[in-house]
Amino acid sequence: MPQTSQILLIDDELESCKALSLLLGRAGYTVEIRHSGEKALSLLKKQSFELIISDLFLPGVSGIDILKQVKEDSPQTCVILITGNASAETAVEAMKEGAFDYITKPFNFEKLKLQVAKALEKSRLLLENQYLRQQLRGRYRFDNIIGTSQAMQQVFTRMERVVNTDSTILILGASGTGKELVAKAIHYNSPRKDKPFIAINCGAIPADLLESELFGHVKGSFTGAVVDKPGKFEIANGGTIFLDEIGDMPLQLQMKLLRVLQEHEFERVGSSRKIRLDVRLISATNVDLAAQVKSGKFREDLYYRLNVIPITLPSLKERRGDIPLLARYFLEKICKEMHRPLMSLDQDAFSAIETYEWPGNVREMENVIERTVALTDGDTITCNDLPFDIGKARNALPASAPQVTSEGVDMNQVIADIERQMILQAIQLGNGVKARAADLLHINRTTLVEKIKRLGMEL
Repeated sequence: MPQTSQILLIDDELESCKALSLLLGRAGYTVEIRHSGEKALSLLKKQSFELIISDLFLPGVSGIDILKQVKEDSPQTCVILITGNASAETAVEAMKEGAFDYITKPFNFEKLKLQVAKALEKSRLLLENQYLRQQLRGRYRFDNIIGTSQAMQQVFTRMERVVNTDSTILILGASGTGKELVAKAIHYNSPRKDKPFIAINCGAIPADLLESELFGHVKGSFTGAVVDKPGKFEIANGGTIFLDEIGDMPLQLQMKLLRVLQEHEFERVGSSRKIRLDVRLISATNVDLAAQVKSGKFREDLYYRLNVIPITLPSLKERRGDIPLLARYFLEKICKEMHRPLMSLDQDAFSAIETYEWPGNVREMENVIERTVALTDGDTITCNDLPFDIGKARNALPASAPQVTSEGVDMNQVIADIERQMILQAIQLGNGVKARAADLLHINRTTLVEKIKRLGMEL
């Protein structure tokens, strides 16, 4: 048994307390003793314990009082109550208030030692779960979704308004824009944050298995159903379920989902028993659901049920001003995860990343930077270290005017594209200082600012 296990022993019978402390110490535990409830509570304000063993009937502050305070201040700490005056009523009250166990004197020490080991194991699991939940909340804070562009600020505003509601949310956006990240951020900042977040990709599961995956099944309901199995909705009860690629859900299953949303209950496949449901639904899609409704591929009534609060995520090319922020964020994050010194992008590599179209959006950028960090020697990333398609984007600025063909050419658009790329390069060379960028372009700073506004650039 680890020496670090900390136990607080509370008993006003000095000899009994001393004997039990000695036995626990020999078993490998570190034991702190207090002979009154008041002194124990005073100690608990300064120090935490994995386990508390307390006599139930103490003068003044009782064992039940200590139990209630511990469960309020430190729910992961287990409490074992011991008494020489057993009664069914006190045992029931103790367990109802959250005691791990209730033991009567005289007790068998080997049995108590077994209960202590079980209580400590439960305490560690609860502490680990609490730590993991805190890690998840930290990972999915709003400020971990990177973006200062106007489009992303609108997303943040919408998220903040819905986070404390139970409204159904539909997240729209192209693949790789971060739809699941937004869904998790909403969940882990909501009142449901301590309950499950369950995600399922409706397009990744065969249609004949999706119903069972969502709602579960009972043994014998179909070939291969050898045991009862809960579905994702049942597992998510009390929390949030995230249905990604909802546009790929078969029509027959759309009807059942609609009924579940209306009635707040469902049955497992092959069962008629109703299961009550308390879950927040967040769905997402990269297709135009309104167009799917018009073509008959998606139920109109379900669409309106899902689309209570829409959140539209912009593609990366619609928020180019966020590209430098994202690149630096992913570079720092991935270097840290790989235990490497912080790497940097040279000017050409940075320009290539800014110029590239990023059809796979934020997910593509993160994957590219992860691959580049893993495969690059040294501390500086160059264009040669980037994938070819991205590295060649550095040379996307045309050396001469494009040829005019028989179909014609949109001269204003061509000029705007050239100006945009030149401004991006100048801003990079000027380390983000607009006055320096204007000098490099041989124009006034006010002229540069006007061009940035006219071109709709977010810098």
